[in-house]
Amino acid sequence: MFAYVINENLKLAIPNPNRDAQKLFVLIDESRESIQKWLPWAANLKSTADEVKFLKHVNINFGMRESLNVVIYDKQQPVGMISCDHFKANKSANIGYWLAEGARGHGVMHQAVLAMVDIGFQDYDLNRIEIEAAVENMGSNHVAQKAGFKLEGTLRAHHLLLDGRFHDYNLYSLLRSEWQK
Repeated sequence: MFAYVINENLKLAIPNPNRDAQKLFVLIDESRESIQKWLPWAANLKSTADEVKFLKHVNINFGMRESLNVVIYDKQQPVGMISCDHFKANKSANIGYWLAEGARGHGVMHQAVLAMVDIGFQDYDLNRIEIEAAVENMGSNHVAQKAGFKLEGTLRAHHLLLDGRFHDYNLYSLLRSEWQK
């Protein structure tokens, strides 16, 4: 298994659909209300089979160098996922993530974002990495800020969420030159 070891407890690994789908689906299901508030895809993920299909799809995208979606492991147990995708010709991409409720508040996502930034700049030769976070999503905004991303502005009425309203999103970025310092 490909893995990026962050420390003795945390690592990022390419998903194995047969091994990871059930555990990830349970985490999503247990945290569904808080996850789908910001990530509408969670409402359509209704079974382990749906998660298997998704994980197979992201692995194909990884093979085509279109995205990198990895499972976040804490103490050998999956606790969420993080991705780097939307690779563009101008050497930019964005990071997206979700974390099970029980794993939040311990710096796990902060460390996972820093690891994904390293991978993006070193292995994918990116110049710019972005994170978009709903203005009201304090946790996600905090992760971006703590990881050193700079707030560029607010994208007005940027995403339609499950509450039926368009929400403003903060756009954060980190440049290679800032990361190298």
